[in-house]
Formats: sequence, structure tokens, C-alpha cells
Amino acid sequence: MSDSAKAQHGKVVIICTMSCKEALIELVPVFEREKGYAVDVTYGAGPTLTKQISGGVQADIFVGPEEFSGPLIEEGRLIGGSRTASAHSGAVLAVKEGTPKPDVSSPQKMKEALLAAKAVCYSRGASGIHFEQACERLGIADLVAAKLVKPRPGEMVGPVLVRGEADIGVQQPTELLPVPGIEIIGPLPRELRQTIVYGATVFTGSTQREGNQAFVDFMRSHAAREVLHETGLDPV
Repeated sequence: MSDSAKAQHGKVVIICTMSCKEALIELVPVFEREKGYAVDVTYGAGPTLTKQISGGVQADIFVGPEEFSGPLIEEGRLIGGSRTASAHSGAVLAVKEGTPKPDVSSPQKMKEALLAAKAVCYSRGASGIHFEQACERLGIADLVAAKLVKPRPGEMVGPVLVRGEADIGVQQPTELLPVPGIEIIGPLPRELRQTIVYGATVFTGSTQREGNQAFVDFMRSHAAREVLHETGLDPV
């Protein structure tokens, strides 16, 4: 479909967290081609996007985890009744390829691995929030926080592991899988695991009603579910 044909259907403006970026890079062109809408997507870290939206940045749809859409719904920036889940995920642990893989199969084993690590890297996103909560339950939150090596601005956890600046990294599969030179060693132990729910939520004040609904429906389609799965998310 030509750009002019897509323009006739209008534009859907999307703000999306980095954890869904790999999926949307593949899915947006399919949506544009099949549904006839132009799409403008901005990607960013969840905390940064939340702050920007709280400050008045407008769009049609926010795509990201409930950890960030929830507060924005409470502020009235997003429409709570419009939130539609499309995928689940969770925090996983990773190491640099070729380095020893610690046993993280139980809370005690993970605690021992984290205490033995010289440096740990995790993000300020949903996976980092859940990891910090797990460390609190293990009674080592302050000790692990003291070992934190933050990613560089705009960077994921993976490159920090590749450079050897951290022994253990924590993030979601979608953000770790694209990085060569690292190895995922497993999810958090079952007793400490939490589910991250991803979805699309419509902005208060958006006038692109039909386009918004078309996108939400598309994200739950068979084609979208396949891509979500391939990029490391568990489709709803």
C-alpha cells in the first residue's frame, strides 16, 4: 500500500518501551500493509517514557508493561478500560558467553550466586523492579545494590556483560536475546518469579479510535503472536 493510501486512513502514534521494540520493528510494517494506517513509533526506557507522558507528551497508544501503564492510568493520562494484554514475560539472569554459569535454580542458590558476584547489572524497567523485589525477599537488596553497574544511557544490560563489567545481568529475554556474546542461564527461581504483563493502552484524548482498535486487535492476531514468541515474549 502506498504512503498516500495509508495517509487516507490516518496515522496511529505509538509510544513503546524497549522490551517490545524487537517485536514492533517486525510487526508495524505488517500492520501498515494489512490495515492501511501509517504508524509513528517512539521507543524508550519505561521510566523515561512514563516521566515524559506524565509531563504531557501525547500519542494514541502506549505499549508496555503494567508497571508503567498502571501509574499513567491513575494519573488520567491513559484510559484504564482500554488496556488490552498481548503478552507475558519475566526477568531472566544471564552471563557473558564462556564464563561459569552459576546455579540459580532455588532462592538460596541465587542468593549465593549474587553474593559471590563482584558486579551485577540490571535495568530500571519492569525486570529490574521485580529483581529488586526478589533481592529484598532474600534479604540482600542493599548488598546487591552496592554491586550495581548501570548500563550506559540508552544501553541494555547485555553489552555490560559482554564488556566484562558485570558477572551477572538481569533483564527480559526480549532485551537479551538480540545481544551476541551472552548466555541466558535461567529465570528467577519459581518462588521469586513474577509475571510482567504487556499490553496496549489508549491515551486519554486520542481521536484515532478506529486505528487504535485495529492495532489492539492486530497485536492479538495469530501473526502477531508468532512474532511476539520469536522475540522472547509469551503471547496471551
